[in-house]
Amino acid sequence: MGARRVARSGGPEAQSLLPRRTLLAGAGVALAAAVTGCGRSAASTSPGPLRVGAIPDQDPEVLQRLHGTVSDAMSRALDLEVEYTPVTDYAAAVSLFRTGDLDLVWFGGLTGVQARLQTPGAEPVAQRDIDRAFTSVFVVNAGTGLAPSDDLTALAPLRFTYGSETSTSGRLMPAWFLREAGVDPQGFPGGPGFSGSHDATLALVASGSYQAGVLNAQVWRSRTAEGAVDPAVVRYAETPPYSDYHWLLGPRAAERTGVPGLRNRLLDFFTGLPAGSPVLELFGAGAFVPVRASDHDRIEEIGRDLGLVS
Repeated sequence: MGARRVARSGGPEAQSLLPRRTLLAGAGVALAAAVTGCGRSAASTSPGPLRVGAIPDQDPEVLQRLHGTVSDAMSRALDLEVEYTPVTDYAAAVSLFRTGDLDLVWFGGLTGVQARLQTPGAEPVAQRDIDRAFTSVFVVNAGTGLAPSDDLTALAPLRFTYGSETSTSGRLMPAWFLREAGVDPQGFPGGPGFSGSHDATLALVASGSYQAGVLNAQVWRSRTAEGAVDPAVVRYAETPPYSDYHWLLGPRAAERTGVPGLRNRLLDFFTGLPAGSPVLELFGAGAFVPVRASDHDRIEEIGRDLGLVS
């Protein structure tokens, strides 16, 4: 990989400079926000920056560069101060959105459903064209001797890791498809692991710490194209498609930032990005498209069935 790697939610590297008008908050800010909760943010009546977050599905440094670039473009287009705040884990992204400490968050399908159900008035804004039919990839360590196959039952006796516990592509949908194939998604030897991110899953399977795992197909293709996948990791199978990542806007964002019609302005920004723009390149997409809450009804149903949505 290059010296300045910038990943999409699974895309090739690129270089970005953080803008004057975009505030990059450190991890300490995320912690402070979690502690203070909505007491400070929701109570403020003076216009403030649009606070952007994202689930930490890849390396933190990679995500900071990615969302710094996206925040810069958003700031210029909306003539609005934009602040990107990294978070420590998926649950923190949902919690900070619920308390109003984050206004606009790039969620996966499951975390987006969780955040929307916990935050009355939250509105989905847009998703990538590829998110309408997203997939996951099961990988195995070459030492297992397994060749690519559609037979998921061969994974049952292996030490297996998911990504984050609330990842759509790294846990929810793979667990569903495993169960559909007759494999207990919690029944792997010693119980399944949870690596925390797609990159971490690749590293754990490569090292042999786990014999098999599952990750976001876009990350898999991106890392493969970069030559960053260890030869010890073999692609075993790919899931059927499902709806995944999307931007979710908080109910108080327009009032707090002093921008009427903020959702529509954001939608116009995302859907109006020209083909080949840096933002689309970074996100590995041909375009952003409108998204509705109902587009993730299946995710919500499966989440409830697996006990991940209450």
